[in-house]
Amino acid sequence: MNPRVVSAVVRRVLTQLRRDRRTLAMLLLLPCLLITLIWWMYLDAGPVFDRVGPALLAINPFIIMFLVTSVTTLRERSSGTLERLLAMPMGKLDFLLGYAGAFALVAVVQSVLAVALSVVLLDLDVLGPVWLLSLVAVVDAVLGTALGLLVSAFARTEFQAVQFMPALVIPQILLCGLLVPRDDLPGVLGAISDALPLSYAVDAMTHLTVSTATTEVWGDLAIVVGFVLAGLALGAATLRRRTA
Repeated sequence: MNPRVVSAVVRRVLTQLRRDRRTLAMLLLLPCLLITLIWWMYLDAGPVFDRVGPALLAINPFIIMFLVTSVTTLRERSSGTLERLLAMPMGKLDFLLGYAGAFALVAVVQSVLAVALSVVLLDLDVLGPVWLLSLVAVVDAVLGTALGLLVSAFARTEFQAVQFMPALVIPQILLCGLLVPRDDLPGVLGAISDALPLSYAVDAMTHLTVSTATTEVWGDLAIVVGFVLAGLALGAATLRRRTA
């Protein structure tokens, strides 16, 4: 890994995002709009938003980063840009770390906006540190980025990249504890839930809203970071220069 090359990729991706205002708006504003919609839906339903809000703070950035990263990376490969970049003194891991770093910086802004909106304006009850809530949201977004980079190595078209969502994203949403508490899942589904990274992201978010203790949060966060590193390593091993 070459830090200079990684930083150059970060700058290149950020420049592209700055010019693509629609994508930038989706990255920064869509999570806020979605969580506001959910808050509005449950406005007269008692404390329901306090139960589902933390999970949404984990799920929304994960989904959005997965979609944007997988499609963007595939576009780089299908256009031949990736092949030209890798012809330079740049390794696949440098490319992936550069993309992950750029989207991580975007995720910081995205998460700060979503958490500030939820806590200040939508009155989400948070007993733990708000800064740690934001950190978990950032890591969740980076998780979506890592998985998006991974699946982009196997897709041949942008449509195929989106098709990975039902296989990799929707099962995690169903089993992460948003719809049914994980402890109430049937045994087999509970075991599957334990193997999915989004489950730990949601657990960390939920724990911060009900307790001031942070030991379990750091444990869950470490597991999510482990999945991020594994996703980037697998992505570097499987990334192709061009779409066949």
